[in-house]
Amino acid sequence: MIKLHDLEPADGSNKRGKRKARGIGGKGGKTAGRGTKGQRARNTVPIGFEGGQMPLLQRIPKLRGFTNPFRVEYQGINLDTLEETGLTEISPEILLERGLISKGALLKILGRGEVSQALTVKAHGFSKSAEAAITAAGGSVETLPLPWGDRRPPHGSFNQHTNR
Repeated sequence: MIKLHDLEPADGSNKRGKRKARGIGGKGGKTAGRGTKGQRARNTVPIGFEGGQMPLLQRIPKLRGFTNPFRVEYQGINLDTLEETGLTEISPEILLERGLISKGALLKILGRGEVSQALTVKAHGFSKSAEAAITAAGGSVETLPLPWGDRRPPHGSFNQHTNR
């Protein structure tokens, strides 16, 4: 029967760490593989130091690209979702009441799924496939004007484009 005190690791699996800098008598003693004198012998070189040359981490650009402050975000609803509601008239207000879109969102109808009945859909945007599917089923499509009119959308953040 094996007992807890009889357990030991397999041969060669546990290797003792190298005992560096333990005097001149042993291997790895005195200078401990660091050579003689100098900056690198004295443990004063920071990680990533390249001898005064601009380090790689600082040579690489920090930021790339930009975020468009005038991006227009639509909330997409697919045709199969509209079909599940069972409604014949669809508008952002009705979908908001049903909890399918959030308040103040711009509605875009997307083309996944199929339409079996004639729908009257009012939205801020339509994909080509969604528009084709609705009209093919005998329905009508009405594009709502964007809340900011024919001007550009309001900025989403404060940056260099804000006051232009």
